[in-house]
Amino acid sequence: MPVQEKKTRTQIAPRRFLRLICRSLDDRKAEDLVVLDVRAQSSITDYLVIATGTSEPHLRALRSEVDRLVKETGTRIVGVDAGEGSGWSVIDAFDIMVHVLTPENRVRYRLETLWGDAPRLSLARLLATPKPRAPAKKKQKS
Repeated sequence: MPVQEKKTRTQIAPRRFLRLICRSLDDRKAEDLVVLDVRAQSSITDYLVIATGTSEPHLRALRSEVDRLVKETGTRIVGVDAGEGSGWSVIDAFDIMVHVLTPENRVRYRLETLWGDAPRLSLARLLATPKPRAPAKKKQKS
């Protein structure tokens, strides 16, 4: 039985929004992109996206890209924590929480190990472009 995606605090299904975020971060050269399904472990979000930015300007660019997607999709934001020079930005969009860290902070805080029991989603699948559906064949009159 196929799983139906719920529409919650976003205008689009969370899984589709997750794909958009991952593709966008990947396009902007975010490094070591990891997506964790924390629905069984967390009551505050469904997915954690963790990525590395190479510098403070890169972190700002990645955060700006997620902000653009949020506005474009009509997603509501719970909060953004991006202290200038902190090396860590968090964008909380209810169903999806995005963490973008400098390499040093990524090693220091090891978010993946804090959520070690959460399943990792396949990045290749999230980044893959869906195949276009073939148009329905019209019935011929006999």
